[in-house]
Amino acid sequence: MKGNRGRWGGRNGVKMGVSAIDAQINGMKDDEERLRSHLLEIARERDPYFASAGHFYVQTYIQQQLQQWGTVERHNFTYTPRGRTHQNLVLNLPARNGTISKPPILIGAHYDAVPGTQGADDNATGVAVLLELAREFAAQPVRYPLRLIAFDLEEYGLIGSDRYAEDLGTSQPLRLMLSLEMLGYCSQEPGSQQYPAGLERIYPDRGNYIALIGNLPTLPDLWHFSRQFRQAGTPAQWLPAGMKGQLLRATRLSDHAPFWDRGYRAIMVTDTAFMRNPNYHQPSDRIETLNFDFLAGVYRGLVRGLRSLR
Repeated sequence: MKGNRGRWGGRNGVKMGVSAIDAQINGMKDDEERLRSHLLEIARERDPYFASAGHFYVQTYIQQQLQQWGTVERHNFTYTPRGRTHQNLVLNLPARNGTISKPPILIGAHYDAVPGTQGADDNATGVAVLLELAREFAAQPVRYPLRLIAFDLEEYGLIGSDRYAEDLGTSQPLRLMLSLEMLGYCSQEPGSQQYPAGLERIYPDRGNYIALIGNLPTLPDLWHFSRQFRQAGTPAQWLPAGMKGQLLRATRLSDHAPFWDRGYRAIMVTDTAFMRNPNYHQPSDRIETLNFDFLAGVYRGLVRGLRSLR
């Protein structure tokens, strides 16, 4: 890199430029290590009925992490077929300068996993990023209040998010809902990305990007976040899903769908799950299958997108 007096600061320009690059690289490594640390705690069998000890451990870990940044509320709901009470864990973070007049952005990720799997990608990655977003925005708030929620019972039919959206009703406005759903699997191999029929003509065949899937009112936000991901160095593709995703049922398979159904703007952020990851809902969904550089890039893209959202 050449020294440039205007850009890098004169005779020591090269040294300053290299230092800045080193700091950026070290910051990226720090992101990866923090995410890995969370995943080591979360990626374990944690079905609430068949692995209740693991489920309780992960629930406790999430609460302990979130309560560093504020009061964690428990949103209780009952799952009738089992007759048990479950909890969504909720942390509210204030907006920059304490502004409370703006509607919040809700960011959610489910913490349960299917029986017999560690659920590293599904959805320990989403929860790990949720916890890091809490750390980031507790220290440096954005212009909107943030509501971070760890949902339970997603694997039983989006029960936790549906109950929360139902209790929220349509009278409490949200600026946007983001569902973090499987964020850590990436492949550069040709043909590694699958699609519902017809979409393969439009989108790339390599599973090396993060996907943003939103309902029609989120079109400006889809464009905004895709641009911010790309500027952060993470390829992104986006898809508007009309009719609340009814035309493409695969677009409804996460915690954003109950918010679509109640008229909220909502986006699923995902590595596309079974359309890319061969370990989906399998015992092989383990930490060693994840790409931590990609996962950290997704985290950084979300930070950029949320900081610049209007």
